[in-house]
Amino acid sequence: MDRFQAAKHSIAGQGLAKSVCKATTEEVMGPKKKHLDYLIQCTNEPNVSIPQLANLLIERTQHANWVVTFKSLVTIHNIMNYGNERFTQYLASNNCTFNLSSFLDKQGVQGYDMSTYIRRYSKYLNEKAFSYRQMAFDFCKVKRGKEDGLLRTMTGEKLLKTLPVLQAQVDALLDFEVSPNELSNGVINACFMLLFKDLIRLFACYNDGIINLLEKYFD
Repeated sequence: MDRFQAAKHSIAGQGLAKSVCKATTEEVMGPKKKHLDYLIQCTNEPNVSIPQLANLLIERTQHANWVVTFKSLVTIHNIMNYGNERFTQYLASNNCTFNLSSFLDKQGVQGYDMSTYIRRYSKYLNEKAFSYRQMAFDFCKVKRGKEDGLLRTMTGEKLLKTLPVLQAQVDALLDFEVSPNELSNGVINACFMLLFKDLIRLFACYNDGIINLLEKYFD
């Protein structure tokens, strides 16, 4: 079915739709690197429509099959992290939310189990886009460190507005709560690696912010 859809897009000359389809097949494995790389590269091309790319992926998240939905979210997360910032800006400014709070794939035991993580993962990605809308930057991409880190050099007033937003994003990520024995397939593994990398960056930002806040407190 996936191959048929990809072929149909090829015939229609829809390269973007074809690549989205290929990145989010029903194979129980993470999206292939070559498809992710292509979509990430597309975000830097002036002739590629970011709204079209985002809408194609959001449409795939509405699929009934847990694998397709999960891989669509993983692909979106990859593009948010490694693609052009215009992609995250579009998701944030147009209030594109993943309405998956009641997602449930009833086709099998694995579908039931993975549906829980899809609901939690979509909540985190919504929070990531919401943070961008509030702050106009991505916490995972800002400078970190004591010399010129963004949160280390922030004014007290700005810091008090920023830290709660960062905290909400960290909380949403930690709510994913996966245990080692549930990392049983390539899809959830791909998702976990992205979350793990995000958490390291968010924690470093949070650390910078708290140190800055304590220094200002004593002043």
